[in-house]
Amino acid sequence: MKQMILSALDMSCVGFLAQGVWTHPADRSTELNSLDYWMDYAKLLEKGMFDTMFLADTIGSYDVYGGNMDAAVRGGVQLPMNDPSVVVSGMAAVTKHLGFGITGNLVYEKPYLFARRMSTLDHMTGGRVGWNIVTGILASGARAMGQEKMVPHDERYDMGDEYLELMYSIWEGSWDEGAVKLDREAGLFADPDKVHKVVHDGKYFRMEAVHPCMPSPQRTPVLLQAGASGRGKQFAATHAECVFVNGSSKDSIAANVADIRRRAVGQGRRPHDVKVLAGATIIVGRTEKEAQEKAAEYRRHASPEAVLAHASGGLGIDLSRYPLDEPIRYEENDSNRTAMENLTRGKDGAYTPRRIAEEMALSARNLLIIGSVDQVVVELADWMEKTDIDGFNIARLIMPDTTRDLVELVVPALQERGLVKRDYSDGTLREKLFGAGARLEAPHPAANARSQS
Repeated sequence: MKQMILSALDMSCVGFLAQGVWTHPADRSTELNSLDYWMDYAKLLEKGMFDTMFLADTIGSYDVYGGNMDAAVRGGVQLPMNDPSVVVSGMAAVTKHLGFGITGNLVYEKPYLFARRMSTLDHMTGGRVGWNIVTGILASGARAMGQEKMVPHDERYDMGDEYLELMYSIWEGSWDEGAVKLDREAGLFADPDKVHKVVHDGKYFRMEAVHPCMPSPQRTPVLLQAGASGRGKQFAATHAECVFVNGSSKDSIAANVADIRRRAVGQGRRPHDVKVLAGATIIVGRTEKEAQEKAAEYRRHASPEAVLAHASGGLGIDLSRYPLDEPIRYEENDSNRTAMENLTRGKDGAYTPRRIAEEMALSARNLLIIGSVDQVVVELADWMEKTDIDGFNIARLIMPDTTRDLVELVVPALQERGLVKRDYSDGTLREKLFGAGARLEAPHPAANARSQS
């Protein structure tokens, strides 16, 4: 069996997926404004042979539940939310191999500035940066960015295709290979004939500029994406190197993975040019009884109101309008369409607010695994075998306890079975994940942006 990719999933916030659990006395997530917190976090993950730390992000606030953001403010539902990119240099300074996936919203990020930020981070980390490409799900985010309403769902991916075309031109085409000379005697830093202005005049974006950064180790960061709609998967098949999927059914995840790989082949890529990671929350004990006791303790700290506020924002519907045991109905909007489809028209029947509050208290829409070390290892291996995923995007519950449990209990057991590496390989994040070069190669569209001179 192939070795699994291990990615830690978090946000630069307090209430991430397990809403209300920050109230647990052992949780340190309220220290998010301390660089020491993030550096300790990164060192723990590298000790546990994690490949990446994936920092999710959102623009806007969860203000749909009850028609306001009161529940989100009370419960700390992804509010406050810090910039995920700022702490990366600190974490990189205390690690050598851990990669960093940083979320950036292409609808709101200006291409020139975002390209500079990511290239700078790629330099500062020695080529360990990835970009989680998102288009946003919160209407409040559109208003925060000066727009009256969200760009329609599928059009956001049309914007994405043009945005990526422009970013490839900036990262791959502005500076030729060998442009940087560093010739002190001649006083020649770079060859002007090998540095090109990027001129783009498209439907959504315009730019005329040279990329302000010299080429970074990867040039284009590792491209990550989590769109689950048909249009989102088509976008991923064209651009993404890693795709994140959610769900608790092996059959549905397997079908999703097969669809993503089929679409990648349709774009001229190989099926496994796209790595697929399943979102998971793991509670492990030395015995099953200990794990179940931990889970029960965490549930006692969960906030049903905060869970529903989080779900309302993602779905774009006010769940406070529903009686607790009334099934929610499908409503077309421009928020998370896949979540709406799954929670209203899934094979398990429509969810009620009570069911959402109970089943999503600890893991949101991620897979939840609770058990002894052996049980967790067997379940993870079974998911790998039956779904063709490449690894897991594992969300924290209590920081650092649940992450430390993974590092000290689960990872050694996975290593004994040959499912997780014992040592890191050298190189950039792309080289570590794919065993290939630091730069994207054909048939990926980024390769087409390079100068032929």
